[in-house]
Amino acid sequence: MDIQEYFGKCLEIASNPENYKTLLIGAVYSLIVASIAWLMGIVLGIIGASLKLNKNKFLRFLGNCYVELIRGTPMLLQILFFYLIMPTLITLITGNAFRVNKFVVGTIAIGINSGAYSTELIRSGIIGIDAGQWEASMSLNLSHWDMMRYVILPQAFKQVVPPMVSEYITLIKDSSLLSTIGAVELLYSAQIMGANYYNYLFPLMMAGVFYLVMTFVISSIAKKVERRLAESD
Repeated sequence: MDIQEYFGKCLEIASNPENYKTLLIGAVYSLIVASIAWLMGIVLGIIGASLKLNKNKFLRFLGNCYVELIRGTPMLLQILFFYLIMPTLITLITGNAFRVNKFVVGTIAIGINSGAYSTELIRSGIIGIDAGQWEASMSLNLSHWDMMRYVILPQAFKQVVPPMVSEYITLIKDSSLLSTIGAVELLYSAQIMGANYYNYLFPLMMAGVFYLVMTFVISSIAKKVERRLAESD
């Protein structure tokens, strides 16, 4: 294949509307993965931060183990563990073949990974709350849970919005790792398209454009939210 034929194939790919639809569907799946993993990460982050800030040494130990284990190993390794190792272990234990959904198990793995990073973000936000807020809450005889829910976390939320948005943008890009296990998302769709046409240039370039558009739009929305939060102080 000469260069003229190669770029002619690129034009053929670019002129087919179905290809854009395929990439758009892949982009939607990437956003779904990132959104679910992000929300899961926030929940795990709140739990993890509570554990790490707890007075109980054992609970602090659990929180530290979770964060260090997840942050100290690659996300791809964690995805492969949940996709390849976990089903094998369950099959060996139960004696019954256990199969997993690639999309679901990949999203869970990314969510657990996000939870470890969210733990540190939320913990830093909680620590940044003025000591007077803690003292005032204690003087009202609020339980630890009520104090966190009604006083500390709402204030910490404003401080962690920027880094949590950055985490969401990171998850959109990290969703591309699911292509390694064959889960449908944007990069996997581009790879399949490239394989069908024996030409990866245009599909991968368009995938890059989709990622840029998604991250730019989310960053723009986040900046507006940050300005409103700053004005409400």
